[in-house]
Amino acid sequence: MDDDDLAGLLERFGLSKKEIDTYLAILEHGESKASTIADAADVSKRYVYSISEELEERGFVEVDDHSVPTLIRPVPPETVVDRLTRSVEDIEPEIRSRYTKTERTGEQFEVIKSRQTVLKRIQSLLSNAETEVTLSLPAEMLPQIRPTLEETVDRGVLVLLLLGATGDEHRDIASLAGTASTVRTWDALVPTMLTVDRQHGLLAPSELLTSSTSDTKAISLTQEQLAPVLAGSFLANYWPTAEERYVTTPSDLPQTYEGFRNAVFQIALHQATERPIEATVTGTPLGDHDLPSTLTGEVVAVRQSLVRPATSTLPIENAFEIRIDGERYTIGGSGAFLEDFEADSVTIRPLEE
Repeated sequence: MDDDDLAGLLERFGLSKKEIDTYLAILEHGESKASTIADAADVSKRYVYSISEELEERGFVEVDDHSVPTLIRPVPPETVVDRLTRSVEDIEPEIRSRYTKTERTGEQFEVIKSRQTVLKRIQSLLSNAETEVTLSLPAEMLPQIRPTLEETVDRGVLVLLLLGATGDEHRDIASLAGTASTVRTWDALVPTMLTVDRQHGLLAPSELLTSSTSDTKAISLTQEQLAPVLAGSFLANYWPTAEERYVTTPSDLPQTYEGFRNAVFQIALHQATERPIEATVTGTPLGDHDLPSTLTGEVVAVRQSLVRPATSTLPIENAFEIRIDGERYTIGGSGAFLEDFEADSVTIRPLEE
């Protein structure tokens, strides 16, 4: 440890720069006159007398003012360290008694440099997904994360998967079954882009996963305001232009969905079978509609671009309509403002005729 490192540590115990310089001079010269210390520390002799008294009070030095001239000697290091240790130990219970623990906001940003770390982070986020996942990545990386994707789909999570640079116009569609709720492919490379449950996101250049010599970096984030923006970019800029290669079969009914996009996806699949269904939604009426917090009605329309044919006017639009006593009401998800009702939960069941 050099003088700068030691000085930095001593600063933590409240010593100023001049005090540290004086103390280090005393340590190096041992028992010395004030004039000797003053020359070594480049301070005045008066300052040495003054600061030595303060250092003595703190237990760093001893001042022998009975001798002529006055002598200043350093206290043995083990004694100094013992006193400092006891001071820290005395502080600890007092700090603890005044400490109030508060939860962190959970918002995080992290730069990731390693390809393997990116893959591990993707698998970790997938394993903890509860409602929905959007994911684009190079097709060659699919085998490495396929088991985790299949487990995520098996838990009932909506997984929208976009594979870039497939290089295979005739990829067996059956080989994609189970990897996602629906899979699309694109001939060109796409950024690796992942969002989970509208809270977590990851963005990486394609080269980070496809090239062992890439010096590019990925960004991982946990931020409720930014993750939906990332999902919106995925759905608006990449998903519509990719080729739909696989779509799962509709889920058995009844089913309840906390993720609104998942509910819309399933409604679209069931409407394609022309089987009548109804939905019960719980949430909040919007605008001046005098509606209860729970509505049940026949699903008569859906607006979405998650599966083809797209029925929405915008790629990121997700909504459906229900009919109750001849009146039609539009249902949106979290943050809805154009619809009649903002749904927190959606239950879909066959319509009893």
